[in-house]
Amino acid sequence: MESITKHIVIFASGSGSNALNLIQYFNKGTKAKVVAVFSNKKEAGVVQKAIDNQVDVFCFDRNDFYHSDHVIRKVEEYRPDIIVLAGFLWLVPLSFIKAFEGKIINLHPSLLPKYGGKGMYGHHVHNAVLEAGEKETGITIHMVDEAYDRGDVICQKSFDILPEDNLNSIETKIHMLEHQFLPLTVELFLDK
Repeated sequence: MESITKHIVIFASGSGSNALNLIQYFNKGTKAKVVAVFSNKKEAGVVQKAIDNQVDVFCFDRNDFYHSDHVIRKVEEYRPDIIVLAGFLWLVPLSFIKAFEGKIINLHPSLLPKYGGKGMYGHHVHNAVLEAGEKETGITIHMVDEAYDRGDVICQKSFDILPEDNLNSIETKIHMLEHQFLPLTVELFLDK
């Protein structure tokens, strides 16, 4: 009996290390496949990483995303079972959330609800964590709703912040957690 491959669509704005990790992880099997990468930045590293791995790429602008159903229609063509926001920095409009209700997850580099919201991404989060003297930090994978970083938590993983930790070491540890747990979380989500 042939298994049905589930479709993963990724939205990303940056270098694409998590997108590449998902592409490589799911290319090994037949259960799921990254079928497209959508980006709001044509020059983002994720675009070339997707092209290099024979994954369709679709770039769009603010008007396409917020003032038309162009992006929704394009995503629908890929019949996604899950949409993963992996370093995608725009707030997702309600029309998009409704079109793909219960299928959109986000990866955030802090233990939400701490250090979430507009402008809290990448090193901005890690700086805030360090400046606040936090004893631990980590990642949160959560469902997406109409507010930044507010949806129901699916997975949280943390680590202790050591006295010798700095921005670079925290960023490295966060990436390790992301690369380990994002594919596993997507896999569990698709198994539901």
